[in-house]
Amino acid sequence: MSIPAEQARRPADGQRDPGLSTIMSERRQLLNLAYRLLGSLTDAEDVVQEACARWYAMSRAQREAVESPGAWLTTVAGRICLNLLGSARSRREIYVGEWIPEPLPDPAEWIAGAAGGVGVDPADRIALDESVSMALLVVCESMTPAERVAFVLHDVFRYPFAEVAGIVGRSPAACRQLASSARRRITAARAGAGPDVARQAGVVRRFKAAWEAQDIEALLGLLDPGATAVSDGGGRAVAHLLPIEGAEQIARLYLRIARLAPPRTILERTVNGLPGLVVESEGRIGTVFAFEVADDERITRIWAVRNPDKLRPWQLS
Repeated sequence: MSIPAEQARRPADGQRDPGLSTIMSERRQLLNLAYRLLGSLTDAEDVVQEACARWYAMSRAQREAVESPGAWLTTVAGRICLNLLGSARSRREIYVGEWIPEPLPDPAEWIAGAAGGVGVDPADRIALDESVSMALLVVCESMTPAERVAFVLHDVFRYPFAEVAGIVGRSPAACRQLASSARRRITAARAGAGPDVARQAGVVRRFKAAWEAQDIEALLGLLDPGATAVSDGGGRAVAHLLPIEGAEQIARLYLRIARLAPPRTILERTVNGLPGLVVESEGRIGTVFAFEVADDERITRIWAVRNPDKLRPWQLS
């Protein structure tokens, strides 16, 4: 996101707007917050743009009267996200197939450079940690908008409930209950923390090898019997419209894909902070895979994002 030139101009007295440096320094924090709340980088960027636009819609005197521009921007961005989450379910009803949060590459890969050698502004990177794992973002989709906002603001960004209340529009005690309810949802959806990153990388690597070798027995050995595979094409790319349940059904589907797919390269990559895979064909990333791996090193969930609108950062890698 960039601040329009007319908004960054110097006032008549020749002094630089004292809020501009604050706005720029808060930009990454706002983007990180909005992505965790919405699961969409595109929507998160729009939220940051809108929050900054509202800041500059105020007079200079009004801006100078704001004691903490960062807190003001966070409140505005949080409320915008809350409204967007409220309308998300209706928007998802017309979405073609399953909706999966937008996957993010490792920041070092993301800013490696686009065509022409132009890198991505570091302020546009999302900090990758457990709070952006695909598994957690998917669980957050099951929360009410108020639960999600209260949980992310308090448990992830450590905002006190008194401040969360001002954003959610409920009492601090009610926000505490919302965050507690969100935690229970996460606990119920996730049996354990799973193996460490190195062990998960090994599982994903073995899955890649078995898939490339079209070894159904190896695939079955890596998949939990109750595994689920979800694909998101958004009507823009071929994808199975409903989740695939069971190890055997998933293994046979992926073998069929391997046999019918055009020439491609499967690469190991970091996806939302954890080991994943991407499929590259003719210089373009066509699919990004995220995995959930159980403590016994079996894959319990596979998320395959194929909607090209959600793969924009990957084309810069």
